[in-house]
Amino acid sequence: QVQLVESGGGLVQAGGSLRLSCTASGSIFTINYMGWYRQAPGKQRELVASCNTVGSKKYADSVRGRFTVSRDNAKNTVYLQMSRLKPEDTAVYYCNADPPKLDYWGQGTQVTVSS
Repeated sequence: QVQLVESGGGLVQAGGSLRLSCTASGSIFTINYMGWYRQAPGKQRELVASCNTVGSKKYADSVRGRFTVSRDNAKNTVYLQMSRLKPEDTAVYYCNADPPKLDYWGQGTQVTVSS
């Protein structure tokens, strides 16, 4: 059983940057794609970026060019570097496998971007 703990969120002004981290209690080496999801108030959870074990990456159109996903399998950690943040990036950010596994959802980390 893998437990995921997200961290690194906070309050930032528009145009700023944040780096999110997701640390797994177990090995993520066998999970092909690991991803970052977000859920804004009143909206469905969406996949924003994911990365496979050999570094192939996928991004939602809304974040491509601003966010960078990466993973360190040795540290069982997935990262999301977010730059040029916009108010519409405000959400709770979660990590999970891509596609997600129901029992992997953690508490998430809140990202708030002020205008």
